[in-house]
Amino acid sequence: MPAVSIQNLKKKYGTLCAVDSISLEIEEGEVFGLLGPNGAGKTTTLMMLVTLVPPTSGTASVNGFDIVTRADKVRKSIGVVFQDPSSDETLTGYENLKLHGMLYDMPAPLREQQIAEVLALVGLTGRKDDVVKKYSGGMRRRLELARGLMHHPRILFLDEPTLGLDPQAREHIWEYVKNLAEKKNITIILTTHYMEEADRLCDRIAIIDRGKVAALGPPARLKQEIGGDRVFLQGAKGDGEHFRDLAFVTQAVPVPGGISLVVQDARRHLQEILARSGPVESVDVRPVTLEDVFLHYTGREMREGSPEGDWATKAMQAGVRR
Repeated sequence: MPAVSIQNLKKKYGTLCAVDSISLEIEEGEVFGLLGPNGAGKTTTLMMLVTLVPPTSGTASVNGFDIVTRADKVRKSIGVVFQDPSSDETLTGYENLKLHGMLYDMPAPLREQQIAEVLALVGLTGRKDDVVKKYSGGMRRRLELARGLMHHPRILFLDEPTLGLDPQAREHIWEYVKNLAEKKNITIILTTHYMEEADRLCDRIAIIDRGKVAALGPPARLKQEIGGDRVFLQGAKGDGEHFRDLAFVTQAVPVPGGISLVVQDARRHLQEILARSGPVESVDVRPVTLEDVFLHYTGREMREGSPEGDWATKAMQAGVRR
């Protein structure tokens, strides 16, 4: 039985459809990512699955329990870490965990054992008696993870787990999440708009755009389906038509400043490409990324504030329009 099963789940706020008939299944022990920009519907989907927001229509089960009719059973079997810290900063790390254990009616001996275990897991044993307001942002996120694990959940939901953290703290959180999946064998479902985070952590991702699932699958497979490499020929002329009969070229489009190609094994075929291109000023080669996957399926950027002149973005948008 899947850890999570979703059938035609929809959420409307007046005339706005935040989640539009999503259907998917998440397997037990999987690290699954809901990937999309702010406003795409991924957090609303998570909120329905953890029973904090009722669906407008459709159904979903979590750990075999219906999210509407068995909401109490769902809540007892999951852990949740929200975007915004919810720990009490006037209490110590230990006191926050103790309070959480008491709310779940954990027997005192089990509660103390579990507090010690989760503190060690997230590397906060030495800081357990410090008040939380003295913690760094990364330490607070680790405490939130520890609290979400206190009652032995079968599924852990993480809503933008590294939002606002510096690169070093983000790397640490990624390590903890990977360790949780491997050592605890729990299902982890996370929302994120960080491409690298989804690529590093997730066994599978669902790209959510305007409330719908635009693409679903392992990150490596989704990238492979788009093509092998991005090649930008700075200064190349024409509309790219003279590359399109090459079997290893899956896309050729003009972009500001040159021509962008998607090429299978670009380094092997670079000489053939240059033979067709005519004079160029420079050549830029890079692997296809999840950013390219998102643009391929949605026709728009994922990253907020990406430069308008980015050649890969222009290439993907041109390719979608074609």
